[in-house]
Amino acid sequence: MFKIKNLEGVENVQLKVIENRENFMDDDFDFTKIEIAEFLEEHLGRFGDPLDEIIDSMDYALADGKYRGGFILVLHNEDNILGAVVMNNTGMKGYIPENILVYIAVNKEYRGKGIGGKLIDEAIKKADGEVALHVEYDNPAKRLYERKGFESKYAEMRLKN
Repeated sequence: MFKIKNLEGVENVQLKVIENRENFMDDDFDFTKIEIAEFLEEHLGRFGDPLDEIIDSMDYALADGKYRGGFILVLHNEDNILGAVVMNNTGMKGYIPENILVYIAVNKEYRGKGIGGKLIDEAIKKADGEVALHVEYDNPAKRLYERKGFESKYAEMRLKN
């Protein structure tokens, strides 16, 4: 059982680690990849990406092969997803961290109860090597990431074609 303070009235909370497609077929897990992706899209809100891009990152996390892989964490009870994480492996080391925390979201109804922090802790424990993430400057979750030890190292710049 997965314990988090201040989750009154929420019972049977479990953390599911998904490392391959077969993990979706476990008897004790009732959520599909699409349901998790839709959860992320809804609960990331304006800080998220379109559903097809979320699904792509999940597929990357579940892929076999060199320079691919990662995992998905889903905190849930029997009825609801409470939070989810998508972590992608980069296949790099040093100049680019080995892992990118691509998505983390907490159900809007349960925010402020320690779920996000607990999910980050579990994701960091599960990841092999350094972890990077991208966060917009006005995202309220930025403070949580800083409390967990994440530091701003670079300003990201993108050229979109």
